[in-house]
Amino acid sequence: MIFSKNRLSLYSLVLAVTVATTGCSDEPNQNVLPADSKVVALGDSLTYGYGANPDTAYPAVLAEMTRWSIANEGVNGNTSADVLARTDQVVSQNPDLVLLGVGGNDVLRRVQPETTRANITATINKLKSADIPVVLIAQPHFSASSIFGKASDNPIYKDIAKSEDVPLYASGWSKVLSDENLKSDQIHANSAGYRNFAEGLYGYLQEEGVVR
Repeated sequence: MIFSKNRLSLYSLVLAVTVATTGCSDEPNQNVLPADSKVVALGDSLTYGYGANPDTAYPAVLAEMTRWSIANEGVNGNTSADVLARTDQVVSQNPDLVLLGVGGNDVLRRVQPETTRANITATINKLKSADIPVVLIAQPHFSASSIFGKASDNPIYKDIAKSEDVPLYASGWSKVLSDENLKSDQIHANSAGYRNFAEGLYGYLQEEGVVR
């Protein structure tokens, strides 16, 4: 298999965590996070599951699929600055992986893209400094045109993933929020939308070799 730079990054990070835990590296599928691994979903209302029952939020659905123990650390209304301020608390949980998705509220509140980029980068660096692998999750632009049309990813996520050498799950939220049948309002998913997102993320993680 040919790994992309970001794919190889996630493989290497998870492999390093597994080797450190098991003390060996010659067994197959060492990069796969086993059942009951501790994972944190860190973000805003799209992580929290606003617009649906908490049991149908994407972290809960993904936990069923992966059999990981996933803590939902999504907070409604959080900006990238808010998530950065909570990162030390996440580090203290010593998770095996963090799924990081934030930035949509920055757009809604007209935070400068440079500020959002700096906050997300600082969050990633805090996690990486603690040897915690990170998957960055892209969020769409929330402009008037995207709210009433087809959503597309904010380009800052691709830039951050490249500069920080972290894997990026792209287009998941943009796909969901472009489908009226998957939305509870113009900027949030419904239960079907959160499941759709979780299924897409699960498929991506399978491709990355992190889950069977």
